[in-house]
Amino acid sequence: MTVTRIDLATRVEIEDFYYREAELLDERRWEEWLDLFAPELEYFAPLRVTRKSPASDIVEELGHFDDTKASLGLRVKRLRTDVAWAEDPPSHTRRLITNLRAEPAGDGTVTVRTNMLLYRSRGDMGAFDLIVGERQDLLRRGETGDEAASADGWLIAKRRIIIDQSSLGTKNLGVLL
Repeated sequence: MTVTRIDLATRVEIEDFYYREAELLDERRWEEWLDLFAPELEYFAPLRVTRKSPASDIVEELGHFDDTKASLGLRVKRLRTDVAWAEDPPSHTRRLITNLRAEPAGDGTVTVRTNMLLYRSRGDMGAFDLIVGERQDLLRRGETGDEAASADGWLIAKRRIIIDQSSLGTKNLGVLL
């Protein structure tokens, strides 16, 4: 099986892009994080269920969330208000992005799969949540002068997040993945 690879310089650019994205989220710089997304964004996390083989354990018809850039913008605005009770006080988070696999997808786009581990703690009792999964992204270059172009030059046009847990141990999903 032959896999078409991207060049090393592009791979490093993409890795740096994902590290910066994680940093923006962990530092609650959500408006800057939104700038990493293309206007046509599709942002979806289908449900995972436990089923006997050979049935798929992913339910595409339902999701934890199914957002566009506009609806993500509303979520971010809400996080800045006093009615985002699930995040008041705010969670302390650390995102680890690993196992990057990138391939050219045509028309200058790149498909990227990464593994994600989100550590989230709340309050002073020592309890924490772990959310683990795979992110499947379609990246495209922002055009010169494009208002939507990120500082890194890449934009996320599509993100699908497959969370490994069938039953989330967290009380809410008030954080952004």
